[in-house]
Amino acid sequence: MKLNDTLRFSFKTLTSYRTRSFLIILAMALGVAAVIVLTALGDGARRYVVNQFASIGTNLIIVLPGRAETAGSFPGAVMGQTPRDLTLEDARWVGRLAEVRRYAPLNVGAAELSAAGRLREVTVMGTTAEIFPIRHMRLAQGDFLSAASAGSAQIVLGAAIAQEFFPDGHVLGQRVRLSDRRFTVTGVLAAQGQTMGFNSDEVVIIPVRQAQALFNTNSLFRLLIEARHRGEIEEAKQAIRETLIRRHDGEDDVTVITQDAVLATFDRILRALTLGVAGIAVISLAVAGILVMNVMLVAVSQRTAEIGLLKAIGTPATVIRRVFLAEAAWLSLTGALLGFVLGHIGSLMLRLAYPLLPAWPPYWANFAAIFVAVLTGVLAGLLPATRAARLDPVQALSKR
Repeated sequence: MKLNDTLRFSFKTLTSYRTRSFLIILAMALGVAAVIVLTALGDGARRYVVNQFASIGTNLIIVLPGRAETAGSFPGAVMGQTPRDLTLEDARWVGRLAEVRRYAPLNVGAAELSAAGRLREVTVMGTTAEIFPIRHMRLAQGDFLSAASAGSAQIVLGAAIAQEFFPDGHVLGQRVRLSDRRFTVTGVLAAQGQTMGFNSDEVVIIPVRQAQALFNTNSLFRLLIEARHRGEIEEAKQAIRETLIRRHDGEDDVTVITQDAVLATFDRILRALTLGVAGIAVISLAVAGILVMNVMLVAVSQRTAEIGLLKAIGTPATVIRRVFLAEAAWLSLTGALLGFVLGHIGSLMLRLAYPLLPAWPPYWANFAAIFVAVLTGVLAGLLPATRAARLDPVQALSKR
């Protein structure tokens, strides 16, 4: 029997058992679709995090007060010690390094904002004008902190806050009260939305010295630094650490982290998560393969007379084995292709439901799901095919 005849014969056999064939194909399709959808979800989460990190700045280095150990905390805290303050003078020394393009000291807190008969608590960010190019933030109106007015009582409102307090659009030059201090609105941030859990539309920005006075502190919450070149990030990190150690009397009491290091950690975690959920989904393909085996074993017992007749007219055992393997291949390949379509429909629904999540299945998942499905189906068909090929024609015909 030629290959074309084998494929045609096996296909006709499957179409004569439509319900059984459909259920096997559906089980295989659901397994493939699960692999594609879950890997799309995992890889989409990874891409989302990467994009979010890219949006908060490039060549970014972050300095935190206190030395973070592997436990993620300052070890002296258990003995009642506190980390040495990170000060504006520290920031100025760091800013003089040749590897540093710009820097922005940062204080963050919460305070009540009142203006135009309205009152609400807002997140306050105390910093300098360098925060805008470092964090890729833009002003929709006005400006902020020229060199001549670095310590003045200026305030920049987030887009949502400006709209809430001054819906008529006349924002610049307005006087507002932040806690017990008065500020003049000199700018409005362009709408940017949420980035890494931080909504820039819901913050107000004031000069860092004003923020320190408002929150009664001399320490900085963070120091954001932009290296001159991407290739100099590690050199800049080392230079920053050495500078601050000298400033702090030889104590290595700050934590310097790079954007790339954090991103690489998230990337590894999310890649492992993607592979993990793909592995879980592959289990459903194994279950579908077992279903193929069980159903085809039943088919062998139901078609004993047919197999006996084929062997009685001289059909070789290898041909009978190929017929059953062809049936398994038809079932698994059809299920894999149907699952491929269903998986991409599911991924599309994810993207429509969550537009910010780039839930595109990776290429390797598409090919791997189809390959594993076909391989599982063919392997599952080996035992029934072998059993059918070993049937004795006389005994098989006697069971008619």
